[in-house]
Amino acid sequence: MNAVKNLFVLYTGGTIGMLQTPEGLAPASGFEARMREQLDGQGVALDWHFQELLPLIDSANMRQTNWLAMRDAIVDAVERGHDGVLLLHGTDTLAYSAAALGFLMLGLPVPVVLTGAMLPAGSDGSDAWPNLLGAIRALQAGVAPGVHLFFNGELLHGARASKLRSEAFDAFAVLPRPRDGERAGRIPAGLDYRSPRQPVNLAVLPLFPGVAASHVEALLGSGVQGLLLECYGSGTGPSDDKALLDVLRAAHQRGVVLAAISQCPAGHMQAGVYAAGSQLLATGLVPAGGMTREAALGKLFALLGVGMRQEEVEQWFAVDLCGEMVD
Repeated sequence: MNAVKNLFVLYTGGTIGMLQTPEGLAPASGFEARMREQLDGQGVALDWHFQELLPLIDSANMRQTNWLAMRDAIVDAVERGHDGVLLLHGTDTLAYSAAALGFLMLGLPVPVVLTGAMLPAGSDGSDAWPNLLGAIRALQAGVAPGVHLFFNGELLHGARASKLRSEAFDAFAVLPRPRDGERAGRIPAGLDYRSPRQPVNLAVLPLFPGVAASHVEALLGSGVQGLLLECYGSGTGPSDDKALLDVLRAAHQRGVVLAAISQCPAGHMQAGVYAAGSQLLATGLVPAGGMTREAALGKLFALLGVGMRQEEVEQWFAVDLCGEMVD
């Protein structure tokens, strides 16, 4: 873990740099000058380059195209000699972006740290500068290559973190999900950080009492390429609904990737424990082990977005690629 000497700062918007408008808080340009003044006042000695990723957005508006733009900007910066990346981002989808970038940045030789704030910089008692300065100091001390999330004094694994609180400063944490499985022995060909991606039609569906085959069929009928099903407990769902199982089986047969996670905050998919789970898995679902929703969605995006076939996606989805499944 080498200390970062030449930092690339990518500002995407979010609460950290918002200013008040007649409509409420909104992303605003000009954060570089505010950041430079703050770092100079703290005596931070570091070479850094700042870039705004336009248009600046509230992270509630995050889309796959934004992830791809972040990926392009980061790869370009690394190829120009930057040895570390700080990405400033809104908190609503911060964990989703950290996870997605973790899979888009496989093999990247430098660390990427995402941070943001619950209150805008300049607000009384804001966590903006402590989070930003803390992330920079971590990078100066040395952070392993890969994607990380820094918040409230903690450096978290980018593909394991989730937002658990809507207002508190300790909004992010790594959930205590069981982690076991097989670690990939190599990064698949064409899946490293240099590989371009395309947007993917993905959907997430939590199971709930009363979920109907018609609900799932309508969702899949929108051209979904990958469906992430959030199952009960350790991987159960309606096993006596033949119509629902038939819809899932037919979707898999026509090439849709079906993946499954536990909807429990500390959940873990375990195949074959319950008959109800076995019926679901028999439709073609790939268990995600202890992956979070954010990680599973980001992983599907990275695998399908590079153009892999269904069987290839299922093969690599089931193994650990960046620490999302295995400690």
